[in-house]
Amino acid sequence: MGRVQSRGSRVSRRVVASILIALWLCAAGARAEVVPDLYAASVPVGDQGEAALAAGARKALAEVIVKVSGSPSALDNPAVGAALANARAEVQQYAFSRDDSSESGLAARFEFDRGYISDLLTSAGLPLWTANRPRVLVWMAVETDGQRQFVNPADTPELAAGLMQAFRRRGVPAQFPLYDLGDATALGLDDVWQQQAAAVQDASARYGVEDILMGRVAEDSTGRWVGDWSYLHGLDRRDRSASTDSAQEFFGAGVGLVADDMVARYAVTPSGAGQDRVQLGVSGVEGFADYAAIVNWLQGLELVSDANVTRVSGDRVEFTLVASADAARLAQIIQLNQHLQPLDPSGQNLEYRWQN
Repeated sequence: MGRVQSRGSRVSRRVVASILIALWLCAAGARAEVVPDLYAASVPVGDQGEAALAAGARKALAEVIVKVSGSPSALDNPAVGAALANARAEVQQYAFSRDDSSESGLAARFEFDRGYISDLLTSAGLPLWTANRPRVLVWMAVETDGQRQFVNPADTPELAAGLMQAFRRRGVPAQFPLYDLGDATALGLDDVWQQQAAAVQDASARYGVEDILMGRVAEDSTGRWVGDWSYLHGLDRRDRSASTDSAQEFFGAGVGLVADDMVARYAVTPSGAGQDRVQLGVSGVEGFADYAAIVNWLQGLELVSDANVTRVSGDRVEFTLVASADAARLAQIIQLNQHLQPLDPSGQNLEYRWQN
């Protein structure tokens, strides 16, 4: 990220970091959240030798590219292919861990530099999907041996873990409902099995999410997983049927439905020819804590390289953003932060009021 200035003076990252705890508390109620480990991935490795590390680094870099670009098809890009061949050289750090699910019982976590990934995708003409992403609420029913039940960590731990792993691999935050008395009163298993969108949305209101994925799947006598997914976002509904050889492949189809739609809404393909200068105005900035929270959030947007303060008038601060996106696309991303309430209904001007 570039510098952030106020009245011509630089606000250092050290100052911003000093109030990091307060900023995380401010962000807790946001519509979106910063995806952790977006530039890291853990993969199975055969041993701790250099050859195994090189192979693991290629797999890990591929996962990171899919998460940041939002699409598995990014791996077909020639520039990405060349980068994968040299993945070991771009690893910032790695660490081994135990992995009982792999044949060797060993995994390695690889971390890559955010700037390197962004530059790679930009030079390849691929989209960048900011780390600020909406959380998805998942209602899922499964039928095995003629019995139906909800997929959740308590009753179906392996399936629940597999589904959450599929979300992590695409970099999409997700959660299951609590399945407490409130949920049991609001929604029945049959509602999810019949894909009753209105009932599912009503039951989801308590969670304060705008993105809902509901699924149903049955394992047939041949071991295939056959079912349907429905992704709900506001008034929009997208459906996908799938018949796969494994539960993990079926999960991937549902998560892909969500990720593909989010990428279409929020990802930007930088031209690489230059960056736009976009004006952003925020009122309701009552003190340094408010100002620093706004700056910290802007710094976390991969599409923004600089956020310079150009004017301060009372409780209103004007920023000039140097960004790899125009105002219209930035407005779509800014709407994910519930602390920034839009003041221009038309969306033509980036005018917001800060609300704690």
